[in-house]
Amino acid sequence: MRNEIIKNKIYNENCIQTMSRMPDNFIDLIITSPPYDDLRTYNNRVKGVQSDYNGYTFPFEDIARELYRVTKEGGVVVWVVGDATIEGNETGTSFRQALFFKECGYNLFDTMIYLKPPRGAVGNNNTYWQSFEYMFILSKGYPKTINLIKDRENKEARKGDNGTKRLQNGELLQLKRGGYSEFGRRTNVWEYNIGKGHSANDEFAHEHPAIFPEKLAKDHIVSWSNIGDFIYDPMIGSGTVAKMCIVTDRNYLGSEINRDYCKIANRRISQVLTSIEEYA
Repeated sequence: MRNEIIKNKIYNENCIQTMSRMPDNFIDLIITSPPYDDLRTYNNRVKGVQSDYNGYTFPFEDIARELYRVTKEGGVVVWVVGDATIEGNETGTSFRQALFFKECGYNLFDTMIYLKPPRGAVGNNNTYWQSFEYMFILSKGYPKTINLIKDRENKEARKGDNGTKRLQNGELLQLKRGGYSEFGRRTNVWEYNIGKGHSANDEFAHEHPAIFPEKLAKDHIVSWSNIGDFIYDPMIGSGTVAKMCIVTDRNYLGSEINRDYCKIANRRISQVLTSIEEYA
């Protein structure tokens, strides 16, 4: 039976199980970063050690179809993903996933870039150092909420003014010219520092091997949702999306199949709730 979901909770299970209990058109915004290409499994297999994802499978197409079903009309999916490079050959999985989302019915509203400082062994050592991932913005119809962040400094900022224009008949036409604000909307390339001291301010969050920056999650939450909206991360990992939902007064829901990661996520949630209560 559907409609048994409790908001502001992380479920320790496969996201397909969680979504199977959701009614249609249930979620306002989905933000996630999947374990693309089983990248860590591949790297660890090469090193001869156990996978960080413990061998869990990732049935992408089944997940994509269910995400479409539970997304509200006008809702948005933010899909943060990159490609593994295996024996000099990039997989191209990110593009295939974006195209499959379109087959499911989503619009590819924007293809954004998550730019980060190059770190570690990423990609092919014989190419330029890879320093970005894709952020596909997928919408079910036209997005019902668009709150563009305007923090790009405008070098030509000026106030509006009044003026006149002489018409052919000799009359003067009064004009009001618009100005340019001090800050304009961002580009679709967002840059964040990563690693300890940057991605998260709670040290234990880095016990998860692949967190993305809290500010990245917060910026997307602010951009594509409103206060009180319902936001879901189907592979919530260390709980970054849930934490930023609390900070921005949204409701969260998460799925995470790894029990250890659930513990990290719930610990982060407990910490931020305690902090808010102490401040209040």
